[in-house]
Amino acid sequence: MISFPNCKINLGLQIPGKREDGYHNIATVFYPLPVRDVLEIVKAPANQLTVTGIPVGGPPEKNLCIKAWELLAKDFPQLSPVHTLLHKNIPMGAGLGGGSADGAFMLTLLDQKFNLNLSKEQLLHYALQLGSDCPFFIYNRPCLATGRGETLTPVVLNLNSYSFLLVHPGIHVNTAWAFSQIKPEEHSTSLELIVQQPVENWKDQLINDFETPVMGQYPELQKIKDKLYATGAIYASMTGSGSCFYGIYHKDQLPMIDWPQHYREFRLP
Repeated sequence: MISFPNCKINLGLQIPGKREDGYHNIATVFYPLPVRDVLEIVKAPANQLTVTGIPVGGPPEKNLCIKAWELLAKDFPQLSPVHTLLHKNIPMGAGLGGGSADGAFMLTLLDQKFNLNLSKEQLLHYALQLGSDCPFFIYNRPCLATGRGETLTPVVLNLNSYSFLLVHPGIHVNTAWAFSQIKPEEHSTSLELIVQQPVENWKDQLINDFETPVMGQYPELQKIKDKLYATGAIYASMTGSGSCFYGIYHKDQLPMIDWPQHYREFRLP
């Protein structure tokens, strides 16, 4: 059984405060885009993980796909071991949520493969145990995310009439470091209201609070954003805590940009 976990971008990202549990409260709009990994599972005598594509560091037991199997196996002893084949295409440490998507899609694959008949509420419960971003990929539709990112409210937002250009410069931004650079503050306008306005109005209103500290640490990221605007982007932003940027363009008007050779570009016309 096979599926194709997709990425997400953040439309705005506000950090209004720090929580008593040490985490930060956030407010962001998650928006799914069709840059995809490939995930396949087959029954096997013992659990096994094979990864192709972008190399994935760390031991297999730390991989969210394996953790997803272990979570379900605690409650469903009939769950058989599987050989998991993961082809990584979504850049890691880029703010695109690829690892979270893999974990959430693994839950749904196992549910279907072994006829567990899990409800959406159950899938969300397990996904949250994998990570704060994972529940979004159970919904996998535009959502306002608050709390640690796990409190999700679907929003009506369709950007299919635009084209997207995603650029990953190969810089890995440490999320914990990025949060340590933030001075939380309340924003006067809610993201939900901003994204209901025309995309042409977003530039000065839809802000990612991570951009200033992260671009200060990595000046070449500012050049990426500037180049997206210079080539006609209606709106451009970093996603998550970086380092991937995206530009939103009028439909079928994506420019040809001469990036450094090690950059990866995803064109979504």
